[in-house]
Amino acid sequence: MRIGLLNGGGDCPGLNAVTHGVVGSATQLGWEVLGFKDGYEGLLSPGDYKLLKVEKTEGILKLGGTILGTSNRGHFASKVGVGGLRRIPAEMMREAFSTLKDLGVEALICVGGDGSLTTALQFYEEGFPVVGVPKTIDNDLAATAMTFGFDSAIQVVADSLDRLHTTAESHSRVMVLEVMGRHAGWIALYGGIAGGASSILIPEIPFQHEKIAEAIQRREQNGFHSSLVVVAEGAATRGGALVLEDAGSGGEVRLGGIGDQVSRRLGELTGKETRCTRLGHLQRGGSPTCLDRVLGMRFGVKAVKLIEEKRFGRMVSYQQYHVGSVTIEDAVRKLNLVDPEGEVVQAAKAVGICFGD
Repeated sequence: MRIGLLNGGGDCPGLNAVTHGVVGSATQLGWEVLGFKDGYEGLLSPGDYKLLKVEKTEGILKLGGTILGTSNRGHFASKVGVGGLRRIPAEMMREAFSTLKDLGVEALICVGGDGSLTTALQFYEEGFPVVGVPKTIDNDLAATAMTFGFDSAIQVVADSLDRLHTTAESHSRVMVLEVMGRHAGWIALYGGIAGGASSILIPEIPFQHEKIAEAIQRREQNGFHSSLVVVAEGAATRGGALVLEDAGSGGEVRLGGIGDQVSRRLGELTGKETRCTRLGHLQRGGSPTCLDRVLGMRFGVKAVKLIEEKRFGRMVSYQQYHVGSVTIEDAVRKLNLVDPEGEVVQAAKAVGICFGD
């Protein structure tokens, strides 16, 4: 049997671990794996791919990025603005299916977030055997308790806060760190707690600058002359709009700049010197953590198992320490958002972390 593998959406630590798991387990079954380059774009005629063999993937588990490349733009993008979806043009679908047929590919593993998996669902609905693997550093897919890449991303946030803490303390400053998190605040929440932030601002909890300023001033009165504030790119003030870096042209809008806005306003309200650092793509880069290496490998193995069992139209899912599966349709239906009344937020508030509400 010959199967295909592709990555869609942004890059993410652990993608190579998935490839390692897919190739290793498929080889044990006597199958061949074709890795398509640059996501779904690799399916366009005549096909841009390479044959993946164990000797070429044995040492990649520890590598960041992806040896196959990926894309969140192009002919197969199914996200149009916030919450908007579009059907892939029929001619693109026919061309992709023709390429797969010509190459003898009998099933396709699609690794991606909600946008890439929505495209995979359209492939399945049009009759091609597809299995999905969830990938997003935002950890915002409700059908799985965790996605690989998330642990690596929050480690970067925590490490960055450790470094900012020394500068903040030395100069008695307020340091604002802007992190990724368009709709969900998991990166800000977990990274902020781990890195000792005194305030965490997330999309799920509208904030007021005055509340954060009050928390900083209370710290000042208690002898703490520096503060760390983590803000997710999708956070917004109560009744306010998202801060956009680029309105985009057909795809998702590009968020960015909320950190600078918060920094300026806190400086005005507290009279303290403030600085903003934006992590950006540093959160996606570098080697995956041990957790993401193991989780990615397990996801790859499970994807091959689903093909072996002919359980198509399903996505690998991690629940209660077990790797199982759900339908792709269920997986892309709902985002996994931080519960403002949930245990993690309440635990953070219990130790004095301010959410600006």
